[in-house]
Amino acid sequence: MRMAGLFFYGPGALLPVPRATSALAHSGHNRAVLSVFLVTFPFFALVLCGFVATRRGIFPLQAIAGVNAFVLYFALPCMLYKAGSSLPFAQLMNLPILLLYVLCQFLLVAGCVAASRLRGMDWNNSAFGALVTAFPNTGFMGLPLLVALLGDAAAGPAIVTMLVDMVFTTSLCLALSRMDGAAGNARAALLKALKGVLTNPMPWAILLGALASFMEWKLPQALDQTTGLLGSAATPVALFAVGAVLARSKMVEEEYAAPASYVPLALVKLFVHPLLVLGLGHAAMAAGLPINPFALLVVALVAALPSASNVTLLAGRYGAHNGRIAHIILVSTALAFVSFSAAVTWLV
Repeated sequence: MRMAGLFFYGPGALLPVPRATSALAHSGHNRAVLSVFLVTFPFFALVLCGFVATRRGIFPLQAIAGVNAFVLYFALPCMLYKAGSSLPFAQLMNLPILLLYVLCQFLLVAGCVAASRLRGMDWNNSAFGALVTAFPNTGFMGLPLLVALLGDAAAGPAIVTMLVDMVFTTSLCLALSRMDGAAGNARAALLKALKGVLTNPMPWAILLGALASFMEWKLPQALDQTTGLLGSAATPVALFAVGAVLARSKMVEEEYAAPASYVPLALVKLFVHPLLVLGLGHAAMAAGLPINPFALLVVALVAALPSASNVTLLAGRYGAHNGRIAHIILVSTALAFVSFSAAVTWLV
C-alpha cells in the first residue's frame, strides 16, 4: 500500500478523501479552487464534528484526555513511523530546509515576544503567545492534509518542521517563559523541555522511521499491519480531538481574554508566518543556497496551518493565560478553512 494510502485509502484506511494533485495541475482557476476545497473540507469537517459533539454533551469532557493519549502515544507515532520509513532518507534529512525553518521560527518567536513585552505583558504570557503563534498543527492536521494535496513527497519537509517545533521552538519558548524569575528558572525550564522531548514518542517515531528508511528495514507483516491500522486511525481521531479541545476551552473557560490580545496573533499565524517562510526561502534561493522549491512550498503551507491545540496543555501547566491561548487556536482554526485553502490555490 502506498504511503498516501495510510491516510486516505487502502485496507484499514478511515478517511477517504479525493486527491487534488491532478485537478490542480489540469483544471482552470475555478475548478482548482473547488478541488482544493474538496480535499480540505473533510479535515475541517471532522474538527467541527468534535466541536459540536462536545458542546452538545454527546462526547464527554472526561474522554478528551484518553483520546489525546491514544493519538499522541499510539496512533500518531505509528503514522509518523510509517511515513518516515516509506520516504527516501534524503527527504527526511533536508538540512537546508531544517535550518531555514529554524531561522523562521526564531524570528517569529522573537518578534511576537518583543511585541508582547512592549505592550507590558510578562515573560510567561509573552512566550506562550509566541509558541501558539509559531507552532502549526502539523501532526494532527498538516501532514495528512499536505500528502492529500501534494502527494507523498510532501511528507518529508513536513516531518522536518515537526522535529524543529518539538525540539527547538518549544524549548526556546519554555525557556523564555521563565525569564520573569531568576536565570536558573530559565535553565530549569529548558532542561525540563528537553526531558519532555526525550519522553515524547513522536520524535522517536520519526527517527526510527528515518533509520528504517536508511537501513531499508521492513517490519514483519503482522507488525506492519498493526502499525498501519493504528496509523490509519491517527488522522480522523486527532481531528475530532482538536474539535473537542476547542469546545472544552469555550465550556470551561475561566479567564476572559480581550479580542485585541488574541486576534492579531491568530492573523500573524495564518498570514505573517507563511509569508516569512516564503520571503526567507526565496532570499536564500537567490543567494544560491540549495533550497528545493517544492520543499519550500510544503514548509510555507505548514506555516499557513492553524495553531497546534496541544499548546493549551503546556500553557496550563506553566500558569499562562489559557483563555487567551485557547482563543488563538480557535480563531486560527476557524479562519484556516478559508485562508489555508486560499494559500494552496495561490501557491500550488
